[in-house]
Amino acid sequence: MADTKPKLLVVEDDEGLQAQLKWAYEDFNVVLAGTREAALAALRAEEPAVVTLDLGLPPDPDGTSEGFAVLEAIMALKPDTKVIVASGHGARESALRAVEQGAYDFYQKPVDIDTLGLIVQRAYRLHRLEQENRSLAEKVGEDRTVLGSMVTAAPEMAKVARTIERVARTNVSVMLLGASGTGKELLARGVHESSDRRNGAFVAINCAAIPENLLESELFGHERGAFTGAVKMTEGKIEMAHGGTLFLDEVGDIPLPLQVKLLRFLQERTIERIGGRKPIAVDTRIVCATHQNLEAMIGEGIFREDLFYRLAEIVVKVPTLTERPGDAVLLAKHFLTGFAKEMNPQVKGFAADALAAIDGWGWPGNVRELENRVKRAVIMADGKLISAEDLDLPQSDEDGADLALNLKAAREQADRRMIRQALARSEGNISNTAKLLGISRPTLYDLLKQYDLQT
Repeated sequence: MADTKPKLLVVEDDEGLQAQLKWAYEDFNVVLAGTREAALAALRAEEPAVVTLDLGLPPDPDGTSEGFAVLEAIMALKPDTKVIVASGHGARESALRAVEQGAYDFYQKPVDIDTLGLIVQRAYRLHRLEQENRSLAEKVGEDRTVLGSMVTAAPEMAKVARTIERVARTNVSVMLLGASGTGKELLARGVHESSDRRNGAFVAINCAAIPENLLESELFGHERGAFTGAVKMTEGKIEMAHGGTLFLDEVGDIPLPLQVKLLRFLQERTIERIGGRKPIAVDTRIVCATHQNLEAMIGEGIFREDLFYRLAEIVVKVPTLTERPGDAVLLAKHFLTGFAKEMNPQVKGFAADALAAIDGWGWPGNVRELENRVKRAVIMADGKLISAEDLDLPQSDEDGADLALNLKAAREQADRRMIRQALARSEGNISNTAKLLGISRPTLYDLLKQYDLQT
């Protein structure tokens, strides 16, 4: 019968400590290696989720060069492996260097079995959740959920998605409010694809991208000879969306005279093409979006209040990327998978400094900026792992003392992110969240209280 226990690779040249560790980790299928060659052979053959690595390996048992060579090779071959480095040689300097090279954690010898065991268990849980997130991202990409290709693990965005699914079943007008690049068009498509109009056309128009003198014709169409250059009858976007959904992006940029005509259409559900006299009945669902404060614009007299209430029967506020904990890294990995397959197959993932930079960047351009940076990095990357430099993002400027003192804080940050992602996956169900994290309900309640997280 196959061993279903998770695999743990212990790289340690002390045979006595090997035996002790193998006995201590009875919940794991422990694989032992005492040299660099044996460690890398075991990595390829067994593909362990977690590795404990003694830096003092032969032929340099009194130093760290051989151990760091093993760490570098593991990160190159299997960068998602969680490596826990142990050493008694220059502990502080070794800890900093190991974390910089991608190690999950560092432990100073002599080894305390119980403490190291807790670190191993936590590393394995993180690895498992990352695998599940990758599987989820791939499934979303292949199957196209009701919200298109939206990938998220943040409760904030999951709440938006549930709202979209509910309102899509009705025929009310929906207004999406959010900063540029947050994925408002993707959500608009989600409304369309989740509605009874999914077999009709989804017609989108960016009202800010079309000159004011041409926007009316784009929306309402025109008859032949209606103006100079109108050599044939042309349907407008509203008419093209008959039976489907019309998405008005940046609706705040519609000029006041045209707002009057749009309001008349929403009231009567008929249009007249420019130069035409025949009313044309149009049955379409309106979804609009803007990054502007329309209520302030109403106060300034540049946006009609009656039009606002016609368009905003349901208002959905779309969070920025920085308001979606954990999504930047999740989305970056999702984008990398797609771009690498198409443009640069040698790229396999992100280096540790890149992940830290992605997690720490403010993303003023939101998801669009993230997608563009990952795309450029994949194209320009020379190696298998994308670095912070490839992404043109600043690396951490913390000095050594701060970084050494904040290893615990880094783990707590990872815990927060994991718990938020699990809560999102479980839609706030505590039992399912605890099961997903591999912990008990009381432990989860303690962590929620400790980190001040809301369910």
